[in-house]
Amino acid sequence: MTNLATTFNPNTPHIIYEGGLEYRLGTLEGNLIQYDFAKVVKYLGVKGKLLFGKDFKLYDEDKELLLKLASYFVGDESSCSKYDLEVSKGLLLTGPVGCGKTTLMRLLPHLTPHRRAYEFMPCRNITFGFNHLGHKIIEDYATTKPYCFDDLGVEQTGKHFGQDCNVMGEILISRYEIFKNLTPHNNSPSGGLKWTRGQGARGLKGSLTHVTTNLNADELQEKYGERVRSRMREMFNLISFDENSVDKRK
Repeated sequence: MTNLATTFNPNTPHIIYEGGLEYRLGTLEGNLIQYDFAKVVKYLGVKGKLLFGKDFKLYDEDKELLLKLASYFVGDESSCSKYDLEVSKGLLLTGPVGCGKTTLMRLLPHLTPHRRAYEFMPCRNITFGFNHLGHKIIEDYATTKPYCFDDLGVEQTGKHFGQDCNVMGEILISRYEIFKNLTPHNNSPSGGLKWTRGQGARGLKGSLTHVTTNLNADELQEKYGERVRSRMREMFNLISFDENSVDKRK
């Protein structure tokens, strides 16, 4: 099996090695990395082929969306402010089926191997777990551990010993309470595409939650209710693919 692990020197986190080749994503200026977006895109193209196969490519139509996501992942408050994003919140990435949501959320954490990555978990799998184990599954995800919940909305209602449960709704409410109650960690960077080497992985209000979904705001409210929807507004930055984005899997 091919080793796809990214390697880097913690003293030079802007330099990443893949297959013996060096990729400089920017320059180190004191305790800040000044990222070069063109170099970031080049590296993501290389890493994408390693992860997803030789047919992987980044699309010109997604360039602005990719810049938003890259700015968020490297923690650039200046650029994030321009796009109305807050580094203290998670991401809610929406778009039609096949537009590339899951792929990008799997790919972009590789830009910052020096930071703690979130665990990627399909929502369907979580509901299946609830059907077997019950409320323990909700408790397991109501933690400070960072997660990306993939395909929110495609999961069925959970059922355990005849009891129905909107599993993902309950998990989001539980994680919202943790998000609100943890002590702020004001370690975020600012200016340019930059990252401060001392930055923690949790953001200003503790553990972050990320979500991908095909549903729009009205559909999310219909499935999970106003209570969950209102908390999602506080927890997440909304980034959306164009509703006419092509299915890139075809």
